[in-house]
Amino acid sequence: MKYIFITGGVVSSLGKGVTAASIGALLESRGLRVNLIKLDPYINIDAGTMNPYQHGEVFVTEDGAETDLDLGHYERFVDIVLKRANNVTTGQIYNWVIEKERQGQFLGKTIQVIPHITNEIKSSIKKVAGPGFDVVIVEIGGTVGDIESLPFLEAIRQMKKDMGRDNVLYIHLTLVPVLSVTSEVKTKPTQHSVKELREIGIQPDVILCRTKKGLTRDIKEKIALFCDCDDVIQIPDMDSVYGVPSVLKNEKLDEIICSRLELKFKKDNTARWKDYYYKVKGLCETVKIGIVGKYTGLPDAYKSLGEAVFHASVANGLAVKIDYIDSEDITPENAGKILGNMAGIIVPGGFGDRGIEGKIETIRYCRENKVPFLGICLGMQCALIEFARNVCGMKNASSTEFSRKTAYPVISLLEEQGGLKHKGGTMRLGAQECSVKKGTLAEAVYKKLSIRERHRHRYEFNNKYRGVFTKKGMVFSGEYSSKRLVELIELPEHPFFIASQFHPEFKSGPFKPHPLFKEFIRRSSKKC
Repeated sequence: MKYIFITGGVVSSLGKGVTAASIGALLESRGLRVNLIKLDPYINIDAGTMNPYQHGEVFVTEDGAETDLDLGHYERFVDIVLKRANNVTTGQIYNWVIEKERQGQFLGKTIQVIPHITNEIKSSIKKVAGPGFDVVIVEIGGTVGDIESLPFLEAIRQMKKDMGRDNVLYIHLTLVPVLSVTSEVKTKPTQHSVKELREIGIQPDVILCRTKKGLTRDIKEKIALFCDCDDVIQIPDMDSVYGVPSVLKNEKLDEIICSRLELKFKKDNTARWKDYYYKVKGLCETVKIGIVGKYTGLPDAYKSLGEAVFHASVANGLAVKIDYIDSEDITPENAGKILGNMAGIIVPGGFGDRGIEGKIETIRYCRENKVPFLGICLGMQCALIEFARNVCGMKNASSTEFSRKTAYPVISLLEEQGGLKHKGGTMRLGAQECSVKKGTLAEAVYKKLSIRERHRHRYEFNNKYRGVFTKKGMVFSGEYSSKRLVELIELPEHPFFIASQFHPEFKSGPFKPHPLFKEFIRRSSKKC
């Protein structure tokens, strides 16, 4: 097995996730089988309880793990379905070691960071290095110099000795800033970052330099000399992450990796990334989409959603402009003014009651004004609440998540409905089957009657009210059959009004745009 370790220096948020995914895409295009793993230094067990404003979105894997958003990049760039083992945190590592110690597996030894914590980290990496893969790409979260990252860096240092020098490659992503006043390129931060990495015992084989402007040969040679690294590669700021594979290809990173690790590639299909990027650059007509949510102050909170809209827009030959609108700003008086110039509107998922009334008002505006609407998870639940209040006459209908005393709990927990608890305790997580009703918009979109989509929620539609909704024109076009849980709703008299309990955005990619988003954008473009 070959291992590529990617570290970051100088500042955080340089794009290690996109870089790891792009390297994976290049190697996969060369016919190699690639797996990826993200090692996160935070002590949380997983990303499930973390504030979206601090951490960005929670990406959900097929087997129901709540993970770092970088796993979304991995799946979008590489043809792979990731699992729980592909994201490991400090919290998990310490938890596993402590459990083993309590069970007496260490035979009374004193438990230390080295070797016990580092051995557990190495074991986690090797778990994803199965016989079906040629290369494992390992991204280390955080920045070199962070105290939290030290056990992970020590573990990957040891991997060179454990696995053999020819089977391990270290790539360091760093920032090369440009002074705004003099336009001078400064290499000193990179030098210090590599110095700190070398003090830990890791000598980078490749240095990737994020920069606002291209690096001259002299600058590259200077970095190579001071950092004792032959391969220095630039990654200039780009207007689309889907251009990164082409940039790395132009710098011959795939050839460097294959040469260093003695990998025999079978083909070269990397041109499709260049073609896709040129296609994106060539789009002229723009569709304007509104995303009305609770975490709009940080677009990364809706990372997969934004990417799914982008994929669908490109598939329809359109550029996209996304307006992130805070649902707390929407009222009955200003809804038309704020939403009136949107070609289509998405109401995404979330937790808690903040901003709910603005979401409900947004959906009312879409329903009454025939604006293409796509609701996701909480967005579907809000659509059902809006329909109950304004069409079915259920005054103040709500979810028991927001109001325990509501007279019309159209959304509630399964146990409140007399049913079973969700898989996973309090949440329904991961991919589950959905049966699609014949003759519906959902069938026309998916072109099949059985689909499998990923979930992340606690509350469900209360089937007690199904008959009332149906009489008033609501179509329940998809359900999880074994428990009759509502998965898809739609209004047939509307140009495009559909909502899902699941999160379709998690299964969209540049070469496989999700059909729900693709049709949503197609219908929305007619209003442009």
